[in-house]
Amino acid sequence: MKTKLIRSTLCATALAVAASGCADMNTTQRGTATGAGVGAGLGAILGAATGGGGGGRTTRGALLGAAAGAVVGNVWSKRMEQQRQTMEQATRGTGVQVSQTSDNRLKLEIPSDISFDTNRADIKSNFRPILDRFAGTLNENPAAYVTIIGHTDSTGGDAINQPLSLDRAASARDYLAGRGVAPGRITVEGRAAREPIASNDAPAGRARNRRVEIYVNEPQQQG
Repeated sequence: MKTKLIRSTLCATALAVAASGCADMNTTQRGTATGAGVGAGLGAILGAATGGGGGGRTTRGALLGAAAGAVVGNVWSKRMEQQRQTMEQATRGTGVQVSQTSDNRLKLEIPSDISFDTNRADIKSNFRPILDRFAGTLNENPAAYVTIIGHTDSTGGDAINQPLSLDRAASARDYLAGRGVAPGRITVEGRAAREPIASNDAPAGRARNRRVEIYVNEPQQQG
């Protein structure tokens, strides 16, 4: 059984990698193909683990997993591209980084000098216009969902930083909700100082680590 499980998983992974690397696929197709391959791998594992059905059960699990994986991926739709362009224009010169991630999400990285004062969770005045425009793009794309993640530097300890990072994400969520974005579309997380992007040994590095990351994704729908 182990041999069959490993073989099925490797095949599914190979399919995902090969499909996602096809030059003639757009980003949406690559994301869906990768999701299908990963789903197939999970289905194969489940099918083999339940036993009793031999290779047929493993194959059926892989097929079901592939179908599920096709739904799990994200779409980089025209609306997502419009959101990216709009937010790039709205944040130009502010220090906010706007990008498309490898899994077809829109990412906004907001540094501390724009978003929040030290040890505070109330939104600064120069962050509000950015959130206003962002809320407008979300209201224009009701299929999109948002994840807001707060980060801190390493000073203060986790007992202080964890609730602070979560409160900052929640403040951004509440602001967007006040601009008409349904709160049910928004997930908030606090990561405290666990995911630094710079060294905490110097003030400049600590400033970079005090940030908020906002991710937008439009789930792939089964057609």
